[in-house]
Formats: sequence, C-alpha cells, structure tokens
Amino acid sequence: MIPNYLEILLIDPVSSIGIIVFYILLFFLPIHLYSLFTNKNFVFTRYITVFLNLLLALQLLFRWLISSHFPISNLYESLCFLSWAITLFQLLLEREYKTPIISVIANCSILLTLGFACFILPENLRASSNLVPALRSSWLIMHVSVVMLSYASLLIGSLLSASVLLIETNEPLQIRSNAVGIGGYKFSSENSFNKFIQPLDFSHIERLDTLSYRSILIGFVLLTLGLISGAVWANEAWGTWWSWDPKETWALISWLFYAAYLHMRIRRGWQGRKPAMLATSGFFIVLICYLGVNFLGIGLHSYGWIF
Repeated sequence: MIPNYLEILLIDPVSSIGIIVFYILLFFLPIHLYSLFTNKNFVFTRYITVFLNLLLALQLLFRWLISSHFPISNLYESLCFLSWAITLFQLLLEREYKTPIISVIANCSILLTLGFACFILPENLRASSNLVPALRSSWLIMHVSVVMLSYASLLIGSLLSASVLLIETNEPLQIRSNAVGIGGYKFSSENSFNKFIQPLDFSHIERLDTLSYRSILIGFVLLTLGLISGAVWANEAWGTWWSWDPKETWALISWLFYAAYLHMRIRRGWQGRKPAMLATSGFFIVLICYLGVNFLGIGLHSYGWIF
C-alpha cells in the first residue's frame, strides 16, 4: 500500500511540491539568519538553493503537463513562477558576491510568495483551468514570463537597496563600479608598468549597492521587453496597442519609476542613500502592479483577480 503522503504527491504533485519547498525553506530559515548575523557563508546552502530551484522547475513542468499550456496563466501559477525566478536570480547574484543577505532576502520572499499561493489563495484559484480566449496565443510565454522575470529582478534589487539603508548607516557610498560586473580599476602612482592598473577593493555595502543596481537594470530591460511584447499582443488580441486598464497603467508607472532611478543614478550622478531610498520605494510600486491591482478585478487583465 502506498503511504498517504506519497498518494497525495501523486494525486496533486503541483500543490505538494509547492508545500514541500515552503517547509524546506522554513526549516533552513534559522540557518540563513544565523549565517547573516555571524557573517558566515555555508556552502551547503547553495546546493539547497539549486535543489529548490529544480523542485520549483519540476512543479512548473507538472503544471504544464496537467494543464496543457504554459503554467503562467493565473495568479497561482504566476506566484510559483515568481518563486522559481527568485531562486534563479539568487543563484546568479551569489555567483558575483557571496553574502548571506542575498539568501535571506530571497528565501523570505519565496516563503511569503509560496505561503500566499499554497495556503491563502482559495482552491478554485489554485486549480488548473482552460485558458481564457485572450491568453490562447504564442505571446503568452514571451510576454508573461518576461514580465515575471522582471518582477523577480526588480524586487530583489529593491530589497538589496533596503539592506543598504539598514546596515552601516554612517558609511558613505560611491559608485566606483559598473553594471556589468562587480569590480573596477584605479591608476597607480607606481612607476612599474605591472602596477599601473590595480583592482579596487570595494566595501561590503558598496558591493550590495552595485548588486542592487545591476539587478534593477536587468529587471528594467526585461520589463521594457515585456511592455513591448504586451503591446504587440494586445494589438493582435483586442485591436489596440494600449488600453489604460489598471495592470497596464501600473506597469507603465513601474517602468517610469525605475527609468527615473536609472536616469538619476547614471546621468545625474546620484550616489549613496538617495538612489537606495528611491529603489526601496520601487518595491511597493512593483507589489501594487503585480498584486494590488488584482484586488480590483476589472480591466483586460481581470482573469488574474483574487476575489
């Protein structure tokens, strides 16, 4: 006889995997917090993140097979996809700079996301259903997945900016690196040619600031692609490029907000905590764009509403 928990896993693998990932994250959360407060990195936590990323990818694959369409058509599926995207960006950021802050931010975000998806959303919104006519298009994968990836990148970047504001509050910040990678060079006063260019040593808070900037820049590019593909899809589906429904309006507000952040940082030379405060505010704008407007239940995107 198959044990009860295996039977439940076979009957509903999508929900079961989501709950398993949630409890694994909850179990290891004290370890991540200990790592944060002691400033120690544990190698095994990265392997756990890779394992969870694969589990979430498997969850999306099961959902795809069950529903026969790309699993990003309703709020539950998008929350699961967002959780997977956050683990992906966590792994990419930790390759650049290994700090416990990234894992704490990512894991807490996924706990809230999966907790909302698995325990708060009503059953009818978690169940797989047929696509509404507006979503029966090849643009579904291109548009929605790119937008969700941009949300993950922007949320992590904004939360990293918040961490910049919370730690080492008396230390000045300077932009001494670029958006392509952490690192920079300075000219040496030494006469030796080998010492003409030397690597710059960045402080912990400067590295976090740079990672936040890079994450927001990537998210901004993805959001731009998402808006363009959404406009093309809207023209095909509804005969208009832009309809000013709540989701579209707040997506544009999010784009304008982060465009202003990047402009102030790149062109106006804003440094330190002013751009960090601006980026932190962006977290709430993205949250309203993704979840807040769904409470209205109106507009062309009302298929993702909550109640």
